[in-house]
Amino acid sequence: MIPDPAAIQALLPLPAATFHILLAVSDGDRHGYAIIQDIAARTNGSLRLSAGTLYRSIARMVEQDLITETTRRHTREEDERRRYYRITAFGTAVARAEMKRLSDLVRLARASGLSPETAS
Repeated sequence: MIPDPAAIQALLPLPAATFHILLAVSDGDRHGYAIIQDIAARTNGSLRLSAGTLYRSIARMVEQDLITETTRRHTREEDERRRYYRITAFGTAVARAEMKRLSDLVRLARASGLSPETAS
């Protein structure tokens, strides 16, 4: 099923935490702490989500069908209390739309003469 373009656009622009969570789960299922670690690593520590922010965002994202909770465990040794999350097809479409929006914004800024290289 093709995601509804209007439903995608209604969610844009995404909050930074939401976009980073989608990136974190885009390449595989992750539990909450792994999502926090992934975001910190991808941003070189410039974005550190608290557990409260993460789980409030996750609850909202599950409601919006951006991600879903999985029941799959990766190994027997893993804590049974851990909840794993996976991006949905709709979540992938929203993340791609946000990426395009951000790319277009950067392109417009560069066309206006704004770029990190010319900052003084």
